Amino acid sequence: MKTNNIIKGFVYLSIVSLGVSCTNLDEEILDGVAITTNAGGTVNTSATLVSAYEGLRDFNGQGGVYAMDEMSTDAMVGPTRGGDWDDNGAWRQIHTHTWAPDHPEVRNAWNSLLSNAYKCNLVIENGGTAAEVIQARFLRAWYYYNVVDLFGQVPYRPAGSPLTDDPLVWQRGEAIDFVISELEAVLNTLPARVANDASIANKDAAHFLLAKAYLNKGVFTATSPAGPYTFAAADMNKVIQNVDAISNTLASSYWLNFSPNNNTSSEIIFSSKNNKGGDGGNMQSKWRMSNHYNQTPDGWNGFATVADYYNNFTSADGRRTYSTPSIIQNFGNPAGFLEGQMFKPGGTEALKDRNNNPLIYTKSLTLITSGASLETAGVRAFKYVPDADNLGQPDNDLVLMRYADALLMKAEAIARGGSGSVGDIMIRLALRAGVTPAPSTLDGIYTERGRELWWEGWRRNDAIRFGKFLGARDLKPYTSDVKYVLYPIPAEALFNSNLKQNPGY
Repeated sequence: MKTNNIIKGFVYLSIVSLGVSCTNLDEEILDGVAITTNAGGTVNTSATLVSAYEGLRDFNGQGGVYAMDEMSTDAMVGPTRGGDWDDNGAWRQIHTHTWAPDHPEVRNAWNSLLSNAYKCNLVIENGGTAAEVIQARFLRAWYYYNVVDLFGQVPYRPAGSPLTDDPLVWQRGEAIDFVISELEAVLNTLPARVANDASIANKDAAHFLLAKAYLNKGVFTATSPAGPYTFAAADMNKVIQNVDAISNTLASSYWLNFSPNNNTSSEIIFSSKNNKGGDGGNMQSKWRMSNHYNQTPDGWNGFATVADYYNNFTSADGRRTYSTPSIIQNFGNPAGFLEGQMFKPGGTEALKDRNNNPLIYTKSLTLITSGASLETAGVRAFKYVPDADNLGQPDNDLVLMRYADALLMKAEAIARGGSGSVGDIMIRLALRAGVTPAPSTLDGIYTERGRELWWEGWRRNDAIRFGKFLGARDLKPYTSDVKYVLYPIPAEALFNSNLKQNPGY
């Protein structure tokens, strides 16, 4: 085993095991990233590609990219509950826009995204098969898109450049241009999406990410990250063209997308695959991060939604909660947002908290809770229906791209100057949800995106594009400094002389 200075600038990366067991493979550590090699010392591109796919699981969990995308908005909050969930204020800092360059979740997200992009480069530059290289180029575009969205700068190393040199750095406009050019270059070579398995890079996923890139191009090319933003009509029509090229259809039920065996949903464009009894991709966090300790599934009594966000849903909205006899029998309570008295499995015996008080969730919530409401303050939520057969290693796939999102991107592009009818899209989504269609305005589309895509990892991206991210809101009663539109470059990464700290940090 040897250490080489291969990825200078991606620092303190977690060691990632490729999970390949074979007698003719050796593991080489490259700046903290474990790379599986063949007996001759060449990179095992197949195993490295598997690891790059497994990196998609970093969009799951409760921290890192996921917390930065959701908890920084009006959708999610991680309050301190007595001695629980303080973590030196880490979760409260994300929600209140008071983070700094040494924030642990900022560092974790940076390292995760760039280490996975690096694995893709290893496949591309070390003799991967044609199919492997095409998939790696798509995955690299996905990881780079998220880097530019969160941090505004993307370190990269040109193929063949000296390994001792600092990586070069794309700024926001350059980075999104690269992402678009890569996706358009590989689009026609990618395979069609496989029915019942959206976990492999595919044409529909490339169209989705192209639509996302063109929709946000006005944000990424603005003189100031905080705007104002100009959305070119040509870019908006590119959004529409790419959405129209997607072959997916809406699932008959919203909750088919989040139930066990959700791989069968016609709506999922791209996902991270999980198998029951495997490692589960940490999908259990989707119900444990919010549920109380005494619920089934038992949880960590952490995250909640904010009252103003929850109030955007009517009681008739089928996306707010989901209940079936088996869900009540197994868990006692519906899936989705949970307010009011919680019950044991079967749904009849009321639960109590650890202090023997009724376990009644309320909308009232403060950033630091205490007293009788210590364990009950805040509406809780779990969007993925737990897999009753294996709560710890479930069969639910992690949804990364969904056709309903694509339709809403198209509606927004039309509202920003593209061609088509916004109202038709709003009617389609409203019919499935059982509600009145949202207004065909930008404000109506933004609110509808919040209802349709709650806790799916897009709220920050949306809030910035709609000019809502910095504004005062519940639990953050002030306008944030414009620097918080971007996260800081982690302090340890700045030994790369080509990286400069984002303004204001």
